[in-house]
Amino acid sequence: MNALHQYMFDAYRSARHDEPPPPVPGALDIATLRAVRDHRRFEAVLTGRPARGRLRGALLRRLHAGRGQAAP
Repeated sequence: MNALHQYMFDAYRSARHDEPPPPVPGALDIATLRAVRDHRRFEAVLTGRPARGRLRGALLRRLHAGRGQAAP
């Protein structure tokens, strides 16, 4: 059974019990990703790391560290 089948069963069950239908599969994906991103930024601030620009900073450090080395 996939998510669509489960959704159809849940929607049918909620209609029979006069309850609100469940959210459509995938409807809350973006909100979940934003919540995860916000939590990671919050954890970064608590540990004393910058909340934004961590990936770019890491890539720039890696780029500048590799300039002094000769190519193989």
